[in-house]
Amino acid sequence: MARHIVCLTWDFDTQSGLIQRGLTSPTPMSRGEFGLIGTQRILSMTKERGLKTTFFIPGFTIESHPAACDAVVEAGHEVGAHSWAHIPPADQSRAEEEADMERAHAQIEKIWGRKPVGYRSPSWDLSENTIDLLEKQGFLYDSSLMGADYIPYRARVGDVVELGKPYVIGKETSLVEMPISWSLDDHPHFEYLRTPQFTMPGLKSAREVMDSWYDEWRYMQKTVDWGILTYTMHPYVIGRGFRMYALEGLVDKLIADGAVFMTMEEAAREAKAKLFPGL
Repeated sequence: MARHIVCLTWDFDTQSGLIQRGLTSPTPMSRGEFGLIGTQRILSMTKERGLKTTFFIPGFTIESHPAACDAVVEAGHEVGAHSWAHIPPADQSRAEEEADMERAHAQIEKIWGRKPVGYRSPSWDLSENTIDLLEKQGFLYDSSLMGADYIPYRARVGDVVELGKPYVIGKETSLVEMPISWSLDDHPHFEYLRTPQFTMPGLKSAREVMDSWYDEWRYMQKTVDWGILTYTMHPYVIGRGFRMYALEGLVDKLIADGAVFMTMEEAAREAKAKLFPGL
């Protein structure tokens, strides 16, 4: 029997990613602060439909906006790890990355009552140490890589990349990789961002993006009997009223189509049992 799973996920960054990019004047800070309103709308939408989802919350957000994070926990959503300061791990030494992780995970355990089992990298840019650190800390899954779309796989360590030489595949770990894609992330579609290094134009039509996200769901239904589709969103981006309205329309279509909504932990445990029995 066909079974198609959808994971709605929210990177609850508030101001952290903007601070990391050096955008610390009052206006960008207020953009991040809007995530508090966006989260209220997300919690209302998911409550109305009886959906449990996953919030990847940086330690910065937990310490800066504790009441908003408590509301996420009280609503029964999963809390996943998303660093403390939203610094891409590829920009950190192993010691810096490990210290940042430990600081962040302690905050999650404080509000959630247990350690996180899932991780999502800031800016989806892992270091050569990230997977090894997560496995050593006993994580169930990572959601930062793009090597598949609907079928999770095992994250690897030790891939060798050298210019002018063939790619060398490393060793599979016990970590379940829950694949993602920039095309299924709201930020590049919607968020206008200008820095000295780059300009992200954003500001696309919410309905057009939701149509493409729905097409992704339909293609999964068409091509696999069992699969998991992960949507990635940021409360300060998707939480704008007209975008929430379009998102609600997409979610209602998915419900009507028989989508099975899960937290990422639930989906990763099902994937592990189905794809990697005995692991």
